[in-house]
Amino acid sequence: MMEELLPESVVVVESHGDDPAGDASLYPEELAVLTRAVGKRRREFATVRVCARRAMEKLGVAPGPVLPGERGAPQWPEGVIGSMTHCEGYGAAALARAGDLASLGIDAEPHLALPDDVLDVVALPGESDRLNRFGARVPAVHWDRLLFSAKESVYKAWFPLTGKWLDFSEADIDISLDRISLDRISLDRIFLDRAPVTDGLSGDLRAQLLVPGPVVDGLVVQTFTGRWTVRGGLVATAVTVPHTGPGPVPGSGA
Repeated sequence: MMEELLPESVVVVESHGDDPAGDASLYPEELAVLTRAVGKRRREFATVRVCARRAMEKLGVAPGPVLPGERGAPQWPEGVIGSMTHCEGYGAAALARAGDLASLGIDAEPHLALPDDVLDVVALPGESDRLNRFGARVPAVHWDRLLFSAKESVYKAWFPLTGKWLDFSEADIDISLDRISLDRISLDRIFLDRAPVTDGLSGDLRAQLLVPGPVVDGLVVQTFTGRWTVRGGLVATAVTVPHTGPGPVPGSGA
């Protein structure tokens, strides 16, 4: 699922359920940061790190501990960028060579409506208007949860480039549906006389940063782009920040 949202240069490993090894899969350094964590938190922490180490191997990088750094952001081996996500029954890690992408962020959420009053915190007025239009057109999609997930992915891509917090109100996200998804919705309604099936719907994300953007290869980046999908009871989003320079990036092998 997540792999389909990202370019080929990104390695993705997913888990549909907790890793059975649990704490036994963790390095001592990782266990040390879990001294107060119990149950669900420990299982999710272990599962995504198993995914991350498998992704490292696929990328040709020696696997090692993945420790949380500032604001919990994962600390990757030198020359590697990445992102992790976990929710009930699902975990994933996405890694790439630093020469191939400047940054990336992924997020997965249960495909359920946000709790009451959360959308008021997450959405800008223009975003709320667009969600209402989408909701009228395809009410089976929880567009509020999709927006929340997209903002999480934007933040995960933003923070490694800036080391700064990004508030929900500091990125304006425009969501679009793929043409094939629009065609499928129309066919469901016209020929099958039913509400559109949401599983497999997908589209693009475009985030306009409302604060000064990060500097990538000497240029300020004010727009992040990405993809989204709804599948298997989950909504997943991914954002990538490409390099902006005109030539080969150091460490890319070019």
